[in-house]
Amino acid sequence: MTYQEEEQSRLRRQASKEAITLALQGQWKEAIAVNKGLIESFPSDVEALNRLGRAHMELGEYRDAEAAYRKTLGIDQYNAIAQKNLQRLSYLKKTKTTVDTNTHKLEPQQFIEEIGKAGVVQLNNLAKPAILARMVAGDVVNLKVKENNLTIESTRGEYLGQVESRHGQRLARLVRGGNRYSAAIVSATDKAVTAIIRETYQDPNQSGQLSFPTRGIEAARPDITDRVIRRELEQEDALTGDPGYTVVGGEEPEALTETPVEDDFDEDSES
Repeated sequence: MTYQEEEQSRLRRQASKEAITLALQGQWKEAIAVNKGLIESFPSDVEALNRLGRAHMELGEYRDAEAAYRKTLGIDQYNAIAQKNLQRLSYLKKTKTTVDTNTHKLEPQQFIEEIGKAGVVQLNNLAKPAILARMVAGDVVNLKVKENNLTIESTRGEYLGQVESRHGQRLARLVRGGNRYSAAIVSATDKAVTAIIRETYQDPNQSGQLSFPTRGIEAARPDITDRVIRRELEQEDALTGDPGYTVVGGEEPEALTETPVEDDFDEDSES
C-alpha cells in the first residue's frame, strides 16, 4: 500500500469513528454532514450510507433515509442492514408512525458495571409493531411493576413488553423493596426486543441480594453492552456478534445470535 493509500485509509477510519461518536451522542445533523463527506470521498462506502440512512431516519426524514438505503442496495444488493431498514421505513410510512426525535438516549458507558448489577433481558408479550417500530438501540425506557411482573414502557408511557419471568419476578420484588434501576433498548424488531437493566441504587435492607445472580461463570466481557449498542448505531445488526458474547451479570452465559431479516417489522405480524 502506498503512502497516499495509507493516508486515505487513515482519514476514512477517522471520519467513520467521528460519525459513530456523533450518532452515539444523538447529534444526527452533524452525523449526516460527516457521513456525506465520507460518501463524497468514498462513494462505495456502504457503512457510511447505512449510517446516513439511520441519521435521516432518526430525524424523521424518511425520503432521504430511503434514498440512502437504496444506494446501499445498488452497491450491495444483499446488504441485510439496508433491507431491514427499508422494511422498517415501509412500515412507518404505511402506519404514518413517526420517530420521536426527543427520545432520551443512553450513554453506553453508564451500563458497564460489575457482574450482578446489570443484565440484558428479553421482553415477552410484546406491544404492537406500530409501537415497537419507533424504538431503536439506545432509547431509554421506564420500568413498571405490575403485580409480580416487571414491564417496560417507553418514555412516552407506551407499553413495550414484559421482562422475561426468570429476571422480571426477582427484579419486581427488589423494586418493591426499594431498589432503583435504569433501562434502555438494546435491539428491537416486531418479534424480539432486548433491553439492558442496571441497578442504580440498592436499598440497605436488600444488601447482598444481587439483581442478576451468577452461577459460577467467569467475569463477563465488561464492554458487551457498549459493543452491542455501538454496533446498532453503526448500522450493524444489533444481535450479530461472535459466539463468545455473554450477558453482563446474567444467570448463565448467553450467546447473542443474528436475527434474520424476515423477523423485522412485518405489517401482517401479530404482537
